[in-house]
Parts: sequence; structure tokens; C-alpha cells
Amino acid sequence: MSFNIALSGIAAAQTDLDTTANNIANVNTVGFKESRAEFDSVYANSLFSNSATKVGDGASVAAVAQQFHQGSLKFTNNPLDLAITGSGFFAIAGDIGDSDLSYTRAGTFKLNNENFIVDNSGNYLQAFPVNADGSSSSVSLSTTEPIQIPETAGTPVSTSEVTITMNLPAGDTALDPSAFDPTDPDTFNNATSVTIYDSLGEAHIMSTYYIKPENASADGRSQWVSFVTVDGIAVDAWDSTTDTEASVSYDVDSDGDGVFDTTNTASYTDANGVVHQGVVLDFDDVGAYTGSDPATLNFEELGTSGAGVLDPGADGTQAISINYSEPTQFSSSFEVTALEQDGLTVGRLTGVEIGDDGLVEATYSNGTSQPLSRVAIVRFRNEQGLSQNGSSWSASQNSGDPIAGEAGSGSFGGINSAALEQSNVNLTTELVDLITAQRNFQANSRALEINNTLQQTILQIR
Repeated sequence: MSFNIALSGIAAAQTDLDTTANNIANVNTVGFKESRAEFDSVYANSLFSNSATKVGDGASVAAVAQQFHQGSLKFTNNPLDLAITGSGFFAIAGDIGDSDLSYTRAGTFKLNNENFIVDNSGNYLQAFPVNADGSSSSVSLSTTEPIQIPETAGTPVSTSEVTITMNLPAGDTALDPSAFDPTDPDTFNNATSVTIYDSLGEAHIMSTYYIKPENASADGRSQWVSFVTVDGIAVDAWDSTTDTEASVSYDVDSDGDGVFDTTNTASYTDANGVVHQGVVLDFDDVGAYTGSDPATLNFEELGTSGAGVLDPGADGTQAISINYSEPTQFSSSFEVTALEQDGLTVGRLTGVEIGDDGLVEATYSNGTSQPLSRVAIVRFRNEQGLSQNGSSWSASQNSGDPIAGEAGSGSFGGINSAALEQSNVNLTTELVDLITAQRNFQANSRALEINNTLQQTILQIR
């Protein structure tokens, strides 16, 4: 019997050594959780034996239990490196559409050749679908799906409105609008440009030119004439009520008595003899904007039926309107403080960001961002009941069913992007445990040796 007791002690000590060695070997494994060998005494007694004199039957390994306390964080420069602070696991699937999920704390994720977020083994990170505003449309584990990062931001949006805020210098030299030539800077006072987009996402340069007409200041008012070109081609002001080119005039104080007494047409004739229509901007005696003529600043279609700017493949009915947002005419230099347009070209992926709540958002070269999905966090009632599969775990009867939710909500841990959870192994403690396990093994080996010596002595009795 004493042989078996010593052998059980050696076996238990060997398991303790193996467990400690495995912990030490994985001290640098991301997301690794240390294990602890837990022992129990072996005791058997019959109904008619004397329990007061009964000696135990040795030791056995009751469990090799993993310890799920938090590991320290290591910060990186990769936004797809993820770490959970608090309770929970990432859900991963071996294939797209696979409902047999595994769970891990190792957040070393990256993009595969199809732009899916995967781990080092090619398992797909699972996430909840989200609405356009980034809110989760479902937090059920059955609705999770792999995260794929699109390379483009979707369909282009053609520009329909340009918004401009600026100051026109009150002291500028007066010029003749009818002599305007967009290629000659001496024929206009100021100009600014903005990139606009057609229905195909093609970029075009829209320029607005400003001319202070001669004798156009009187009656406490001042007027400026503006012309528009796109890619250097004139685009005429348009009267949407009559669906024809606008016919606009500005007021003139022809005799210099401080009172407007005649009008001039806000137009010019190009080198081909074609007349082009502009718009008029009005300012009061304190330089504040009071309106325009026409009141709504629309311009003709950009296609072949209008200005002829766009290629035949684009939407030729595209037309631009200008919204002047509180422009001024002060005695200071020309300054554009706001210049915006509402079109979009096709965007190329420039980055991926993952928030504390797990929201995955892609940013694109056209200045837009798009919420894609929300990383699912899963917890269990009994983490130590999970079945280990290398660096991941599977649910079991002992662990209970997985409970899914959003990161940072309720008892679910938060997510840190560009960070990794390191192994929770304490190397100093493991080295001490290694010595203890070695001494335990030696002591049981010594007990086995003494038992062998005693039996040899008995066998030699004559």
C-alpha cells in the first residue's frame, strides 16, 4: 500500500511540474491564462474497518484549473490589436457562416486577403450588425457575422450645392464686368475655387470670380458681379422659374450724384462671341450681405445640353447652386472663411478604428467614415468550466451557455484598440512553484525508495 501512496504522490508532483512548466513556457503568449494543479487526498474505508486507524491512500489531481484574472496590457501601433479589460471573450468562427464558435482573449487580429478581420489561425472575428448611426441592430450571438472592411465607400454623390463665406474688399479698384476674361487676372478683382464631383465621382474645378463694377455704389448700397466657370468653361446663371438663362442687371450711378439712375447687364461675351450671364451680390452701407439677383443662385446644367462640361457618361442634368452664407464687404483684404460642397467621390480605405464600445469604423480618402459592425463580447457564468482548445476555449455543460453583449455595457468588459492582453503568468511565482513541485517529487521518490529498502529487509529475514 505504501508503494501506491508514494506513486500517487509522484504522479501528482509530476502533474504539478508539468502545469508549472506550461505556465512558464507561455509567459509571452498573448491572452494566455495560467493554470493551477489542484490536488485531493485519496481515502477509502470499508463499513467494518476502523476509521480511527485508517491511513489515507495518497493523492490525486482533482483538476488543472485555469485562472482567468486580468493580464497586463501591452500597447501597440496596430489598431486591429484588441484587448479586453474586464470580463468577456472575443467570439471567433473557423469559417464564414460557421455557428460553432470558439472564444478567446488573444486579440492579435489582422486582415486576410479578402479584407476580413481574422486571428493568427485564420479564424473570423465575430461582430453584431449595426445601423447607419452606429447603434447595434441586434446583440444576439446567432446574428453575429465576420467583419469585412470594404475598400471603397460606396456610390459617388454629385455636387448640387456650394456654400461660400467670404469678405469682398470695399476699397478694390472698380472694373468693367463686360470685359471679364477668366484667363486674364486683370479683368476681375478676386476669385476662389473648389473641387466638385459629377455623378461618376469625377472631380472638376469650379471657380467663382468677383468684379466690383464702376459706379455701382450709391444710395447706401454696393453691388458686385460674379461669374462662374467649371474646368475653365463658363456656366451661366439660370432662372429656375422660367427655365431659361437669367438676365441680370446691376445698378449704376452714371452721373456720380450718389443715386442709381441706370442699369448695366451682368454679362460678358467670350472670344467665340457667346454671351454669358452672371449674378449680382448686394451689400448695405455697413458691409452686410442683403441678397442677390437672382434671389436663388442657380446655374445651368453641366451636361451637353447646358455648359458642356461633363463627359457623355455622366449625368448631364447636374446643376450647381451657390449658397452665400453671410458674406461681407469690409475695408479689408479678400478672405474666404468657408468653402464647402456636398458632393463625394469614391473613397479609398485609409484606416480602421475600433472604439471602447467595440464599434468598428472605416475611414476613407474622401473624408467620410462608415460604421461597419460592433465587436461581440461573450461571457460565461463559469469560466473555469470552459473546454480549452489551445489559445481559445469552447462552451461546455460546466461553463453554461454563452451570453453575448456590447463591450462596456453591464458586466461586459471594455475593448482597448491598439493593445494586447499579455499572459497573466507571474514568472517569479512560477519559479517558486517549480522548486516546490521539485521538492515534492523528490520527497515522494525518497518515500518510494525507503519502502523498497524495508521490503528488501523483510525478504532477507531467515
